Amino acid sequence: MPVLHRPPQPTVIELAPRLAELAAETDVLVVGGGPAGIGAALGAAAAGSDVVVVERYGFLGGNATAALVMPLMSFHTQTLKAEKEGAATLFPTDHGRGQAVVAGVLKTLLERLVKSGGAIAPSLKTGYTVPFDPEIFKWVAMDLLDEAGVRFLFHSFASQAIVKKRKIEGVVFETKSGPIVIRARVVLDCTGDGDVAARAGARFEIGRPEDRLVQPMTLMFRMVEFERHAFEAYVKDHPDQWKGVHGLWDLIRRASAAGELELPREDMLLFATPHEREISVNSTRVNRVLGTDVWDLSYAEWQSRRQMRQIATFLQRHVPGFEKSYVAQSGVNVGVRESRRIVGDYQLNVDDILNARKFPDVIARSTYPVDIHNPEGTGTLLRRLPPGESYDIPMRCLLPRGIEGLLLAGRCISGTHEALSSYRVMPVSMATGQAAGVCASIAAKSGKLPREISTSQVQAELVRQGANLGASLPVKKA
Repeated sequence: MPVLHRPPQPTVIELAPRLAELAAETDVLVVGGGPAGIGAALGAAAAGSDVVVVERYGFLGGNATAALVMPLMSFHTQTLKAEKEGAATLFPTDHGRGQAVVAGVLKTLLERLVKSGGAIAPSLKTGYTVPFDPEIFKWVAMDLLDEAGVRFLFHSFASQAIVKKRKIEGVVFETKSGPIVIRARVVLDCTGDGDVAARAGARFEIGRPEDRLVQPMTLMFRMVEFERHAFEAYVKDHPDQWKGVHGLWDLIRRASAAGELELPREDMLLFATPHEREISVNSTRVNRVLGTDVWDLSYAEWQSRRQMRQIATFLQRHVPGFEKSYVAQSGVNVGVRESRRIVGDYQLNVDDILNARKFPDVIARSTYPVDIHNPEGTGTLLRRLPPGESYDIPMRCLLPRGIEGLLLAGRCISGTHEALSSYRVMPVSMATGQAAGVCASIAAKSGKLPREISTSQVQAELVRQGANLGASLPVKKA
């Protein structure tokens, strides 16, 4: 294998002290420009703060654009009928309409995407997911930040937190121009991996309690010149081969027996996009790797691209509708489902989710099921919420223990391995981001620490911004 491995007995080399340029000072610093970071930046700006977003790539969107995680998964309630029917109709709803439990910044983004021709609005036809175009997503997100007056810096990777007396005061970024520092009254960790919190000394957990294994990584890719009608005719004629967006089991078994496929996944997961002759493929799987380990990440890129080539060839050879198709784009990097979970004032758990628990300090909601891709091999565990229900995410999950001046958003918020498998999806990440941004803005303007801000203040501002916090709190009407 050509991938460089970690030395069995690494030699530690001492580096010389260095200086860094102070690039900016701001009210709110958002580290990471993915869905959580977009939500955080727009939430903080709408609450009246000066905001800077720093992103490691040259564009916004994070997993939505860099990793091609398409589509946005459902944020709508599910009916008893859907529960009985299973994966074929994962999110249909009574009277043909699901109840959305996330609004606010997500609603604004989706309305702009749909208007720009870059997304299909969630409906019974889409299974209440949102197919989108990642390139349009990039510039729509940029427009929203521009209009909100948010400043940004690209091509900058967070490498160190500046902490004094357990309070974070800024972040060091590695850039082509050398190291730079941005100071802020409040910092938001929207990195997905909890990089800033970990470097600030926050306690974190990784993986399952028994073995620290995490969900597998997946390289997603887009295939074009796809003949949708031919594929749909095949699916109709072979109902035993297909259910929902999962299928091709017998074809995969035969190809695997013939030595054409060597995959840890037992089926194919395909998603429509806004384009008629395009399909998004979510079928590579790399197990026993960590998204916080450079050696594992390098291996995952190598392994997942080998799998992608096998999958594309299999589809072209064996599946009607794919005869002339080809891979037009793969993710800039492999997609990471799970890494660090920062320990906060409260850890959301699987019982909270499956029992649809409500919290007085709710700042976001979700309906997405517990969805655990097997950390060791084939299979996926799916456990749904009660029909028509949602669960709350409390403000305490966004507050890391032992560190002040820092808020969490996205998949690195405080929760268990099982709980993360539900709240990790992008619509929920955007909602927790908006809440973190609002709390950060209130704290920055008042000169207080985020932990000192009352949840009622955060909730009131979120509702003013159009967020949906459930029946106990009003939803702003359009």
